[in-house]
Amino acid sequence: MTGTRDAALRPGGSAAAERRARGSADGSRAPAPAELLVVGSANADLVTRVERHPAPGETVLGSDLAVHPGGKGANQAVAAARLGARAALLARVGDDAHGRMLLESLRTAGVDTAPVLTGGAPTGVALIAVGARGDNTIVVSPGANARLTPEDVAAAHGVLAGAAVVSLQMEVPAPVVAAAARAAAAAGTRVVLNPSPPGELPDDVLAVCDPLVVNEHEARGLLGGAGAPRDPGEQARALLALGPRSVVVTLGAAGALHRGPGGTVRVPSPAVEAVDTTGAGDAFTGALAWRLARGDTPEAAVRFAVRVGAAAVTRPGAQSSFPTAGALPR
Repeated sequence: MTGTRDAALRPGGSAAAERRARGSADGSRAPAPAELLVVGSANADLVTRVERHPAPGETVLGSDLAVHPGGKGANQAVAAARLGARAALLARVGDDAHGRMLLESLRTAGVDTAPVLTGGAPTGVALIAVGARGDNTIVVSPGANARLTPEDVAAAHGVLAGAAVVSLQMEVPAPVVAAAARAAAAAGTRVVLNPSPPGELPDDVLAVCDPLVVNEHEARGLLGGAGAPRDPGEQARALLALGPRSVVVTLGAAGALHRGPGGTVRVPSPAVEAVDTTGAGDAFTGALAWRLARGDTPEAAVRFAVRVGAAAVTRPGAQSSFPTAGALPR
């Protein structure tokens, strides 16, 4: 990973920097735009803890149900804002109690919610079972997330074009993800994409991902399942061959690795006691996207994001577990 390439691929180049620095016509400073725009889902997380996850057809008893703000898009935006980012979210929630909870959580964290749309369907819900070792299984009912449209992306062009990075996931319709990636590329805004849950990505969308962020399961899904390589380094190499500019594979307690044209760098994770892994990947990706927006090299951004992800697993819940910059493990 050479410094020359890092600078060359930094989002927006001089045009984006000029947009971010430009004041109003009368010489006053315009309000600082978002460094990071997250386009994605906002869900209410309905969480129960279980001693073990059920097998198909089996019923197990869980703890009392807890309701938390979540969704990959909202999680990433909150994670970045907690760390100090100027983050905005383009999402859709229902006009209901869950939607109001999400908006309050976002605003409390410091996320710009001006792009968030309301109505069209009930707020999305994630049904989460957390096992005794902190591992989880998740089923998502998309609700209002499924009503986000490419037209909504077009309407948010000003926020998207003013950001240094747009971060995407796949809990919203695939045409929305594609529209946001293409609009970002046209505006000179860097694209970070976590294809979760995994789905087919057009070649031109893959080509602008810098990086494509996956865990090992998502990597195997994108590479064809059972026949895919199991070694993370080989997964990253094979994913890079599909067309993205760079790839990050998260490795849970083992950390993460980054692969670009300059080679592969592995970053170990601090040793922590895992309580609940819910949202840890979102915390990692939100932190990574923000540090790239600030101009960090990919390796430095991954090193920071690994610490954020490690901190997130030490507390229960998703957004409630996300750390501030002063509370990261070494």
